[in-house]
Amino acid sequence: MNISQITRRDIVDAIAIEKINWSGRMEEPEFLSRLFNLGSLPSLDHRIKDAGGDIWQHRVNNFDWDDDCVFYDSRFNLMNGDDETFLSFLCETIHPVVRPDPVEAERICQLYNQYLQNDGFQIVEKTRLSGKPIFIGRCVCIGITLAVSAVKHTLGGTDPGYIAQQITRMEASVMNDPALAIGTAKELVETCCKTILEARGIVCSNSVDLPELMKLTAKELDLTPYDIPVRAKASETIKRLLSNLATITQGIAELPNHYGTGHGKAAGAKGLTSRHAKLAVDAASTLAVFLAETHNENPPK
Repeated sequence: MNISQITRRDIVDAIAIEKINWSGRMEEPEFLSRLFNLGSLPSLDHRIKDAGGDIWQHRVNNFDWDDDCVFYDSRFNLMNGDDETFLSFLCETIHPVVRPDPVEAERICQLYNQYLQNDGFQIVEKTRLSGKPIFIGRCVCIGITLAVSAVKHTLGGTDPGYIAQQITRMEASVMNDPALAIGTAKELVETCCKTILEARGIVCSNSVDLPELMKLTAKELDLTPYDIPVRAKASETIKRLLSNLATITQGIAELPNHYGTGHGKAAGAKGLTSRHAKLAVDAASTLAVFLAETHNENPPK
């Protein structure tokens, strides 16, 4: 548990002070059933068979439980449980199905982040549903932050919509879905290479793999300044370094083919973790930034 009880309590207090109805347009049992299997959780009322029934009885029918009781209910363990459960609960309170007003959802999101940032977490937009944001919690105390920021700054003007989408996907999935982050890191480098090649009038097949894309891109870019001694040798060294970064990204992306869940793997086989994702994203981000900066400093003639 990395999100402290102090932060969790501050958020609960803020919800009370701001008079935020955490279940939004839904009744509380309906909302909680989106996150928990209420039928499998015990009732705190001996007359009722499960959690869904007693929440309805005491929060909808009789309304004799406190508004913040859900946060201190041991069945949901929001105050003492894992970070993922707590963040999922917060994200659900601003889901467009629960809270259809995107302005209100954004205001509440900022309120949460005001406290979450103290522990190195934040809630960010992951995707959209009918034009409205769906949020996900993520840890921002990892090594990719600076690299991803650099990618945003450097590539933002290159292909804003698609690249921004890739970066957001990487940011949101490093901790929650490492395989997705790794695949997106590879996709980011491919997008960067293809964008640079297209700007320089080079057409390549959609079937070209990442190593070949790197060779084509490196060939088109002036990788070293003209005023350094032994320029050709330096250029070859830089090409080799860039190729190594591409190999890291490509290699990690191929790991699911060798081990992981599914495809008849032995019981107990372990899949890709956040540390694999961080390595792939760091390598891809460093590579993409260097290529984009070189492209921008040496525009096609």
